Amino acid sequence: MLTKIKSAALAICPIRRDELKKFIPMFVVFFFVGFVYNILRNTKDAVLITGQSSGAEIIPFVKVWVMLPGALLMTAFFSRLSNKYTMERVFYILIAIFVVYFLAFTFIMYPNSSALQMNQFGDFLGGHLPKGALGFVSMIRHWSFTLFYVMCELWSCIILSILFWGFANETTTVNEATRFYGFFGIGMNFSGIAAGHACIYLSRLPSKLGATQDAWFHTLAYITLVIAVSGIIIIGVIRWMHTNVFHDCKHYKPKSKNKFKLSLRKNFSYLAKSKYLICIAIVVVAFNLVINLVEVLWKDQVRQLYPNPSDFSVYLNQVTVATGIVATVGAIFTSIFIRKFGWTKAAFITPAMLLVTSIGFFGCLLFKGSMYTLTQGYLGMSPLALVAFFGSLQICLSRGCKYTVFDATKEISFLPLTPESRKKGKAAIDGVGSRLGKSGGSVIHQGLLMVCSSFAASAPYIAIFLLIVICLWMFAVKVLGFEFKKLTDSHANLEINEEELKEEKHTASTQTT
Repeated sequence: MLTKIKSAALAICPIRRDELKKFIPMFVVFFFVGFVYNILRNTKDAVLITGQSSGAEIIPFVKVWVMLPGALLMTAFFSRLSNKYTMERVFYILIAIFVVYFLAFTFIMYPNSSALQMNQFGDFLGGHLPKGALGFVSMIRHWSFTLFYVMCELWSCIILSILFWGFANETTTVNEATRFYGFFGIGMNFSGIAAGHACIYLSRLPSKLGATQDAWFHTLAYITLVIAVSGIIIIGVIRWMHTNVFHDCKHYKPKSKNKFKLSLRKNFSYLAKSKYLICIAIVVVAFNLVINLVEVLWKDQVRQLYPNPSDFSVYLNQVTVATGIVATVGAIFTSIFIRKFGWTKAAFITPAMLLVTSIGFFGCLLFKGSMYTLTQGYLGMSPLALVAFFGSLQICLSRGCKYTVFDATKEISFLPLTPESRKKGKAAIDGVGSRLGKSGGSVIHQGLLMVCSSFAASAPYIAIFLLIVICLWMFAVKVLGFEFKKLTDSHANLEINEEELKEEKHTASTQTT
């Protein structure tokens, strides 16, 4: 009976007691990285989309003309830092850069945003460019808000995707990863719940304190201070781990003795020669492409529903809280599902879910004009509110999959590779591949806006393209699953042979004695 209880406990929480010293600090780091990520994700939209003469149409232009070059530059900067310093020091440098920038934006740039606007140049562009380029004009006019949006996005790209997961892959074995990474997803979900509640509280705090003028600035100041404190905690925990955990070789995966340098050009050249890495790249690009295509349309509907930045921020953070709750329930079973049903079936969950929810969202969006009687009479809400609801439902489920099963399967797929393949492939795929997906979605939105002049008119074409990308994504998962099984099987056979060789040597030594 006791044995069955222990087996059930290990199935639910397969972390051994001697691993807690390593697992708990890593969980804390991931929680605060995710906490800042969730705060920034909603704050950047509230700052940029609800600005004067701005809207959701600005996002596609920012992601193509500023975000993609920014990701390339930051990835190249990360590569140079990685060649020169240890992963620990790279952590300190990059966290410090982001925290200092956010403090400077909130307390220097934002109060002077009116003086920093390029109004004359914006008026000139607005008079010479077509109506569909309104987002491009707003991007130039509000350049300080654009830069803030890009830095917020780069936290996800650099700190979360490359820095933390690179650190995790460098310090965990394949066996540990299959048990740890599902729980890291739970940490991301808890961080989303905490960030959502924190931002909702901070958005309402200025009115409670009697701030009648520019309440949004006070909210932004509180949020920035929370981000700064979180950055300090991340640095402190990383330092504690290197001082108290990684000195013990039992808790540290040995590094390869072969030294190699990272360069952006060589990373992509290396990526192009590997079928395995190309499949991972397709999965990452497809996910970000689909998410970008849907999110921009959804945020456009939400902005129409809540034009005030504080109300807009509260709504987005309510969605974040709901996402965290839904995803936490799913994350509990992620590790069990991967171990029981295998990598391939787990990797199929995310594209299948996005396919089903996209049908619901686009169905409501495309037929919004003919649903007024139905929604107002039977549901007591406007068609706009119903579209926003179905979009929010899709966002909750897609982000929940992202933080749990998608991230876990993606990171596990890197582990059977050699250290060189893993590091070069990860830098190229996570650093730029995710940006290519989002920028690709933005290019599609830009082209359709130039032709159709509005999101409503371009929605049918986006729905068709979405279906094609999801099918390609599923095909890549199938191919990658086959290759992953071959690699992991060869690694398992190698480990078994090494163990047998050790036993034979030990037996021979004993007999000789």
